[in-house]
Amino acid sequence: QVQLVESEGGLVQTGGSLRLSCAASGRTISYYAVGWFRQAPGKEREFVAAISGTGRSTYYADPVKGRFTISRDNAKNSVYLQMNSLKPEDTAVYYCAADTYRGGAYYYTADGYDYWGQGTQVTVSS
Repeated sequence: QVQLVESEGGLVQTGGSLRLSCAASGRTISYYAVGWFRQAPGKEREFVAAISGTGRSTYYADPVKGRFTISRDNAKNSVYLQMNSLKPEDTAVYYCAADTYRGGAYYYTADGYDYWGQGTQVTVSS
């Protein structure tokens, strides 16, 4: 079992920055791909970013490319999402998720992950 806990999100102004963390417990996630997803009210959960177990490969959804950076510290069993130049359309509940057996092959879809955090609200005011 893997437990994932996202850090508290928050309210930021347009153009601001926020860093989310995803702390894992129960098992090391060093070998696992980890992704960030988000879900805005009335919308489906969408892929944001993903990182391979080694951290050498990263992937981003087009809307966040150049603004968000995903990283990991396997010594701390944690993954991070640095969000810069935030826009109102980034407002959503953000979730981290771990893929423990697919090798990150389906990093872009929620079906590619088997453990999820509880989510954290990020609100960007205009």
